[in-house]
Amino acid sequence: MIIKLYEQNTNIKDVVKVVDALRNGDLIIYPTDTVYAIGCDIFNPKAVEAICKYKGIDTRKMNLSFICDDISMVSEFAKMSNTAFKLMKRNLPGPFTFILEGNSRLPKLFKQKKTVGIRIPDNSIVRAIVSELGNPMMTTSLKRDDDEIVEYYTDPELIDEKLGKMVKYVVDGGIGTLDPSTIVDLTQDDYEITRQGKGVLVE
Repeated sequence: MIIKLYEQNTNIKDVVKVVDALRNGDLIIYPTDTVYAIGCDIFNPKAVEAICKYKGIDTRKMNLSFICDDISMVSEFAKMSNTAFKLMKRNLPGPFTFILEGNSRLPKLFKQKKTVGIRIPDNSIVRAIVSELGNPMMTTSLKRDDDEIVEYYTDPELIDEKLGKMVKYVVDGGIGTLDPSTIVDLTQDDYEITRQGKGVLVE
């Protein structure tokens, strides 16, 4: 089912519908500032496992990424040095995934993970959803197979036709892109860009 949301005038009633679905253990597809993604509440193990199954990856081996609504939420689940904090503050919200060491507040399913990817997209729709949820949302980009036409990953109506049955809602935030985020590893003393994507890092 498609729910239309607008960045400039986000309907809180529809945001609540989406959040209720997340709290119920459902999956959603939603816009970011890069590609459309699929996500769930990080505190629902069955939902996390459903995403891993969709991606064809073992839960123990999947690189985990969370969407937070601000840096204060990041600090609840990951360790940040002063350098990391300042770099993230300069570049977020934005099209970046920052790799940080996780902390003891990570859900039980993720305790064996040493690192976690953190996203705060420059997209007010998904940040409103996470803010209403009150905790991070697990996120992963939609699967892209060589034998499929990639254009449908940018169009919410086509996404709904292809994948709508496996999620509760497809959040329509307009036509997306196929540009991935830039991945920045902050687990060492200095940062390292491990994938250059849409974001240009401001040092």
